[in-house]
Amino acid sequence: MVKHWKKGILPVLAAILVLSLAACSGSPSASNGGKSSDGTGGSGSDSKQVNATALAKAIKNDKAPIKGGIINYALVSDTPFEGILNPVFYEGNPDFEVFQFFYPSMFSIDSNLNIDNKGAATISFSPDNKAVTVKIDPKLNWTDGNPVTAEDYAFSYEVIGHKDYEGPRYDSFMTNIVGMEDYHSGKAKTISGIKVLNEKEVTIHFKEPNPSVKSGLWSTPLEKKVFQNIPVKDMAGSDPVRKNPIGYGPFKIKSMVTGESVEFVKNEDYFHGVPKLDGLHLKVVNPNVITEALKSGEVDWASYPTTRYNEASNPKNVQFLGQEELSYSYVGFKMGKFDQAKSLNIMDPNAKLANKSLRQALGYALNNEQVGKQLYHGLRTPATSLVPPAFKGYHDVNAKGIAYDPDKAKKLLDEAGYVDTNGDGYREDPKGKELVLHYAAMSGDATAESLAKFYLQNWKDVGLHVELVDGRLLEFNSFYDRVQKDDPGIDIFGGAWSTGTDVNPSGLYGRGASFNYSRFTSEENDKLLQEGVSVKAFDDNYRKDIYNQWQAYMSEEAPIVPTLFRYSLEAVNNRVANYDITRGKEYDADTFANITLTAEKAEVAQ
Repeated sequence: MVKHWKKGILPVLAAILVLSLAACSGSPSASNGGKSSDGTGGSGSDSKQVNATALAKAIKNDKAPIKGGIINYALVSDTPFEGILNPVFYEGNPDFEVFQFFYPSMFSIDSNLNIDNKGAATISFSPDNKAVTVKIDPKLNWTDGNPVTAEDYAFSYEVIGHKDYEGPRYDSFMTNIVGMEDYHSGKAKTISGIKVLNEKEVTIHFKEPNPSVKSGLWSTPLEKKVFQNIPVKDMAGSDPVRKNPIGYGPFKIKSMVTGESVEFVKNEDYFHGVPKLDGLHLKVVNPNVITEALKSGEVDWASYPTTRYNEASNPKNVQFLGQEELSYSYVGFKMGKFDQAKSLNIMDPNAKLANKSLRQALGYALNNEQVGKQLYHGLRTPATSLVPPAFKGYHDVNAKGIAYDPDKAKKLLDEAGYVDTNGDGYREDPKGKELVLHYAAMSGDATAESLAKFYLQNWKDVGLHVELVDGRLLEFNSFYDRVQKDDPGIDIFGGAWSTGTDVNPSGLYGRGASFNYSRFTSEENDKLLQEGVSVKAFDDNYRKDIYNQWQAYMSEEAPIVPTLFRYSLEAVNNRVANYDITRGKEYDADTFANITLTAEKAEVAQ
């Protein structure tokens, strides 16, 4: 069922945005202003709201398939993909969107997001749950012809745990492996808790049983024969990552223009059988032109910007699929720095955003319900916690979060001493000094800019002076580079997280997590995160209770404020068949391998 927009709503938002624009440009003192992208889409026009729960998850096409064929896939982005095409080193979702076709997870997940042993590798636990054995499918080979081995899988841990590894995946999950910390510090040359049993089996021993292993075990090997002679510090920039990446998925790279396009051909040696398509051509398409590209048949398949979805005007030559994302949008508040040498987040008590009341007020000022309805057609909804609803066993349905309440925001600011002492309409800090906060927001298109300026207006409405960093939106790669390096010019940042299938949030909010961009730490946070992966947490009810407590605690402390839960959309040409996005129905890589076409050319919109 599709629920439609009510006429007249959009003009209301448009008026608000106009007011926002006028306010920003008219203020004499105004100057400055996933890992997913948060800025996609275009004008909402007079479209209607969507009943997101009724979106289809499978293509309907009963026509007879043709033999082979090439499918054209659009990576919808206003910036090039960075080209770190390896799961050990990548950070941005656009790169994932490229390597998903040739370098997928070895593990398949079920509808509850647990590993179901239907993929390229299986897992089995020791009776005490302190060890897990990974068995790789005997037919799984790298596309250079070498077998994917247990040594390759163990090698990926050795790289992530190496002292010279600068990526984000050395976290509390990794440090729970027996011997990992000694290896990381240089006290040991190998990781004592990782035992290669034979060519295809490896056992990993943990200090303590960890329920996250059921869904969040590290899922990709790294070909040792290719990388073993490359210093770890140079691997992320090496040719096997940037220029000539290989994998074991249903497709392999034939040619690539880094950042722009990739030509894939089918992997004849794919372990679950030869893919149905001859190949897949991927190219970056700007969100402003994706609808026309789909209408013309230039593109068969794309993640579709939710802001553009409009049942009345959607292209008729494509079908739309949708489901809840394992992700959420947020605004975060800088409170410190990441110490790379110690792999620790360090809070700065003198940071502008060190005051909890100020952070909470910034959250209560944001009208996300209006944003979700009017910019995203109901395909994004106000977020109430840091565990999205797609985690059905762990999302706290009773959580209220920091919902829009400008009066409460003002009250919090008043009580904390943030008041306007000079009559310029903006609040000074508790010491009476001018308070200007700088907000880093990602580019996308007109919607991204409108959203950023809408938030600026929300904050102005409660008396807070917030400006865009550099007076403009930042493109995806630059945004995350500056946020990750704790650019002192950034106080607030608006981003989005794709969570993966493991509910454990330590990788994003732990004391040692480099992805913990707010740099918030506390003993209570440490305690709750640790309890969430404790022996007791093998009991699902206990774990749910712990994560409910954590969601409430993070809402109270507000180091970041989740803004929007998200539905994803995919637009697929009517000539495509055998494509189903139902989570857990089959191994993701097989989903790509089983796609067929029913016509030589894409259907064109009439």
